[in-house]
Amino acid sequence: MKLVKVAVACVNQTPLAWDENFAHLRIAIEQARGEGVTLLCLPELAITGYGCEDTFHMDGVQDTAFLQLELLAPLTRGMVVCVGLPVYHEKALYNAAAVLVNGDIVGFAAKQFLAGDGIHYEPRWFKAWPAGEIDQLERTNADGTIRRYPIGDLVFDVGDLKLGFEICEDAWVANRPGTDLALRGVDIICNPSASHFAFGKFAVRQRFIVEGSRAYAVAYLYANLLGNEAGRVIYDGGGLIASGGELCARGRRFSFHDVELSSAVVDIDANRRDQSRRGSHRPRHDAEGMVVEHQFVWPARKPVLEDKRELTWEDRQSLREEELARAVALGLWDYLRKSRAQGYVVSLSGGADSTACAVLVALAVQLAFAELGPGGVRQHLPTCARLQKVIEQGGGAREAVGALLACAYQPTENSGAVTRHAAETIAHALGAEYHVIDVDAQYKLYIAATEQAIGRSLTWATDDITLQNIQARVRAPSIWMLANVRGAVLLTTSNRSEAAVGYATMDGDTSGGLAPIGGIDKPYLRAWLRWMETKGPIGLAPLKELAVVNAQQPTAELRPASANVGGVEQTDEADLMPYDFLESVEDSAIRDKHTPVEVLEELLPKYAQYAPMQLASWIERFFRLWCRNQWKRERLAPGFHLDDRNLDPRSWCRFPILSGGFERELAELRSYVAAGKADR
Repeated sequence: MKLVKVAVACVNQTPLAWDENFAHLRIAIEQARGEGVTLLCLPELAITGYGCEDTFHMDGVQDTAFLQLELLAPLTRGMVVCVGLPVYHEKALYNAAAVLVNGDIVGFAAKQFLAGDGIHYEPRWFKAWPAGEIDQLERTNADGTIRRYPIGDLVFDVGDLKLGFEICEDAWVANRPGTDLALRGVDIICNPSASHFAFGKFAVRQRFIVEGSRAYAVAYLYANLLGNEAGRVIYDGGGLIASGGELCARGRRFSFHDVELSSAVVDIDANRRDQSRRGSHRPRHDAEGMVVEHQFVWPARKPVLEDKRELTWEDRQSLREEELARAVALGLWDYLRKSRAQGYVVSLSGGADSTACAVLVALAVQLAFAELGPGGVRQHLPTCARLQKVIEQGGGAREAVGALLACAYQPTENSGAVTRHAAETIAHALGAEYHVIDVDAQYKLYIAATEQAIGRSLTWATDDITLQNIQARVRAPSIWMLANVRGAVLLTTSNRSEAAVGYATMDGDTSGGLAPIGGIDKPYLRAWLRWMETKGPIGLAPLKELAVVNAQQPTAELRPASANVGGVEQTDEADLMPYDFLESVEDSAIRDKHTPVEVLEELLPKYAQYAPMQLASWIERFFRLWCRNQWKRERLAPGFHLDDRNLDPRSWCRFPILSGGFERELAELRSYVAAGKADR
């Protein structure tokens, strides 16, 4: 019986942070050695960081990456370690995995399928390696000598145990390399990955890894990146080890630690017997030249595996709510420490959006304290003087929230007592620093100055949008000032529903450097706040004070009651349409690429309580607002990519700033309804 103790390490890297990245890889190797691991798989492009973007093409970046690899190699004595880095070869750059054995660089497996959709731009920087091809990589040492390494579609025979590679996207395609690797007799497939978080994605990831281990009769090692690496993308970690169709280890996700190691003992002989029994298995005998042999003595002693308790939140029914809380909290925490800012500032209106932003900052602090402890928190944020002082004085998570989060309520004459009470209640419940900055005087000064300039009065009857927008914009200077005073990041509170239809004031409520909820739609955000009020993440108490926010109808609160049309109180849905319908239209039109008539046909059965004419009117409003406001989406602050419904044109959904506005298609919609084709 050949038993091997293997491990995967998820590491929190930063593009071009050479020393920090190297330190995390060293820690992973040392932890693995301490646990008796012989084979360790590290993530894709872990040496440089995945998000280096166009700097991948800098000669200095490529050379430094290889130098880091050479420094890493001696740390692998007595082990086999796989790690990702960019490799320049024959006038092309490849996304590769290096194999280090007992201190030596043995060779490189190159990625065959590049991710080029949505947030991925790999074909911009890398070339795909052709299946079945191998070559020799030449590197000139400092003394002028030349070293040669095998590179390409390789299998590594290390001490009579064969390793093969699927690098991230390789495993997501129909003709994945694993099929050929199985025919070439590999025992273990290593998958160094940089697979971003999206709702529901982890279950898919786990399925293809477990199924791959069964179909190929191999041990399968999957190592992912962890944390907010470069600003927008959050990696959830969650290393996986499967063997013979069974999940052997599942690592923690959304960890605040820099390194998360998961290990398992795999039975190589059992997989080989399974492969030999299969009538469908037809080994390849023409691939001998594609095998790199290297001597290595695997430990003779039986490896020991310690039991490790898994996080219970993974199995909750409210998995999506837990994922949102933990993903954005980790994203905010990493953004704070990697930007070296002194905290966050939120213009707290008393509504759902700004409340969610403040709650998520507090969650980041609470989860960091729970996982890292005060010492670990201090180590993560060494440059934050206010936080250091709080911890030195014995303060805990609540006091740390006060050090890192400042909120301000900024009323005008149109602000109400309900929202003011809600803002104050939430800030105090979280332990945040709270201010009231009255901007009514500035608001009226702007109106007076403009009236004098244009020679007439501004009225709600003729200048509704103008008078609403100036209230939102007048709040920006003082909240930016508070952020500057504190050396903090100002959070913009816009959500995805607002981005879709431009229901936001540029340089007003969109002011800020980071949009943590920019990828979340309004209906789900409100549902999440209700979950936070009644349940909340495992290990933390529900935030019952959220009732003061959840009881309200969303409103911009920018128009006086006397100016409300037909006496109807100003609410978001009165200005737009029901939020759940807006999201359904967005899904159908933007995600599924349907025309206005197709959207109506799809949604008629679901929204039978409304007349077809009303639905058509809302659909037309959506399309017109969508086309009119692409320029706003181009200017929104960077947000976190949380699923594949993101509207950020810089990372997912592209649309022209100027277009024909679907005029023909909307005319067809009106004709369709007028002809009675939408009648039920």
